[in-house]
Amino acid sequence: MEKDFLIILVSFIMGIIARTFMIKVDYRQYPTYPQSYLSHITLGIIAAGLGAVVIPAIANKEFVAVTFLAIAAQHFRDVRSLERESLDNIEPTELVPRGTAYIEDIAKIFEARNYMAILTATGTGATLYLALYFELNRYFSIALGIIIGSIIITALNRLLKMSTIEEIADVQSAEIEFDGPLLKIAGTFVMNIGLKDSREIFKKQGVAVEIIPKDKYATAILSNIGQRQAIQHNAAIQLGIRKDVDEPDFTPIARINTANGNVVMAIVVRDADINKYIEAVKGTPILESAKRKPIDI
Repeated sequence: MEKDFLIILVSFIMGIIARTFMIKVDYRQYPTYPQSYLSHITLGIIAAGLGAVVIPAIANKEFVAVTFLAIAAQHFRDVRSLERESLDNIEPTELVPRGTAYIEDIAKIFEARNYMAILTATGTGATLYLALYFELNRYFSIALGIIIGSIIITALNRLLKMSTIEEIADVQSAEIEFDGPLLKIAGTFVMNIGLKDSREIFKKQGVAVEIIPKDKYATAILSNIGQRQAIQHNAAIQLGIRKDVDEPDFTPIARINTANGNVVMAIVVRDADINKYIEAVKGTPILESAKRKPIDI
């Protein structure tokens, strides 16, 4: 009984550490406010507890207890649905929406992080159980379990780390031009700006970039509408957009040049610093739903 308690305790703590490690305050990540911290930590504790009891339950032939993992998996899928629904509900309040693809990615990550806590706790428990089974020193066994748990946390963090636009494309400044009322960036027509005052604001406070894909893989990703919507949203929330409700002229639109696959986008901000704009675009995560692997013909 004492051995089982030790395995559960150490595994439980490592599971909580794994989940807590993934909670970061970041403009891309969710949550970013205290109420959701409590929700994430609570679910992390539940996940860690489930993972911690797996090995002792199997060792004591309490196979019924292991079935709780299946129940937990269903529960975390439901949590993912709730997360998606919550973000969908607040989507209309965004001046530049995230888009359904971005929301789906956030919900998937929310679910996956709980599985990370389960796997870490289970891996730690298995290591500690084997070490104690072979009658290794107790403190050495605990240290070994912590080391293996830390390795699992590091490996899963790398696995779950999202790639960014910077890794697949070059981002450079571009010139804003007008061909009559048509906004034009790097030879690509973006949208019709009918009001003269709006065109003047674009000329004074607008900044534009051209995103140049490094290969066919990158071109396919940038062709995805959801990915471009994520770029628009990230740039807007980081730089602060000069826009209010019912001002479509100032809504950033990422257009693709169908001739070469390059993407262009302009935005009107109060602080028209092109370097900040470029960094915001580069830091946009690549959505899982946008990933493609074009075949070589």
